[in-house]
Amino acid sequence: MRRMRWMALSAGVALIAGCSGTGTAQPAPSTAHTSVAVDGPWRAWTKSITRQEASGFCGATSHQVVCSTAPDGLVGVSRATGAITWTVATGGGGKNGGLVLDAADERAATSGGHTLRAANLRTGKEAWTHRLPSTRSYLGMAAADGVVYALDAKSDAVRTKGYTNIALGAFRASDGTTLWHRAVDATPYEGIAAFGSRVYSTDGTKVTAREAPTGRRVATSPPGTECPHLISGGGYLVCTGSPSSAGDVFPPLRRLDPATLAPLRTAEDTGMKPERGVISPDGVLVLFEDSAEDPGAGTWSAYDLNRPRRLWGYETTTEEAELSGGRFVTFTPDNDDTRGRVITIDLHAGPDGTGAAAARMSPPYPQSRGGEHPALVAPGGRSGHGVVEPRAQPALRSIPLP
Repeated sequence: MRRMRWMALSAGVALIAGCSGTGTAQPAPSTAHTSVAVDGPWRAWTKSITRQEASGFCGATSHQVVCSTAPDGLVGVSRATGAITWTVATGGGGKNGGLVLDAADERAATSGGHTLRAANLRTGKEAWTHRLPSTRSYLGMAAADGVVYALDAKSDAVRTKGYTNIALGAFRASDGTTLWHRAVDATPYEGIAAFGSRVYSTDGTKVTAREAPTGRRVATSPPGTECPHLISGGGYLVCTGSPSSAGDVFPPLRRLDPATLAPLRTAEDTGMKPERGVISPDGVLVLFEDSAEDPGAGTWSAYDLNRPRRLWGYETTTEEAELSGGRFVTFTPDNDDTRGRVITIDLHAGPDGTGAAAARMSPPYPQSRGGEHPALVAPGGRSGHGVVEPRAQPALRSIPLP
């Protein structure tokens, strides 16, 4: 299932060991965009979008919604009206590879096939582009502290799942300057994490930390640290089992020290299959755990990373969720009478909280029904709004968060 994720990036590939790699930043082609204002408060609106506009990933800053389009285009949407404010044309057919937003540098970046492209968030004009040789393709992406990171590999390795020639590149978000590009041990689709002037990658058996300015390796996790998948947020780094695992036994949840990559004491997880997680700035990991044998209805489990313990669980039928205003936001289960609603939950008190910490539900919306396979976007700051994207009938709906 395609996931729609917001990446809040606060202030937040060249050569492989001597081989020529990503090329240089290319001049921007003409960009079609209208003069619809993006200023003003968030408001409630519903906007139909085309299949092309819904073919990538969506995210949001505190001022607008941004969506990538297949394979490497970008679209800006007004927070006040839902109108398209600017469009960066796509380079043809193919699959979109992801979206990262860097609000501090006013950049949105996306990738598709051989192309990595960035646009100016304020004007909608293309800022820079990198193109790989025809034998290589971009894979995972991340961004932080004014740097965009992208994994790439030989295209034949992508097709055969060989992944024997993986590289990680770092680009300055403002102008696309290549900072470095190095061969790395990494599993392309299991997450790279970037924060604190470092970028982290995993190959399943070890995690590697590199310094952002140079790509120099500064730490490696100790032997025996299983880490199929990386989750990061709020300055925390956590290893889990892989969401794409075909087995039914998974490595235990494990928090790592971001400086040394040494394992830290971590709460015992449920043993279920980890699918997706978000981490709050105060160290609450909320992890969607599903049955590997009978997937479909799982549980969002909250773990305190600082005082290792499981805090609460919320059974539901979606792995779509975000954090906003210090609360956890997800959809209500599609198999009970609260279906079709958005619920917000206090991170520490959970769904059984009382008073100001009580769970709050929205009215039902057609776009939030399970049959629409809806996804969530949470704008930056305390906007008081969320954006729902139904994927059966493509649209965007801005709603007041309950």
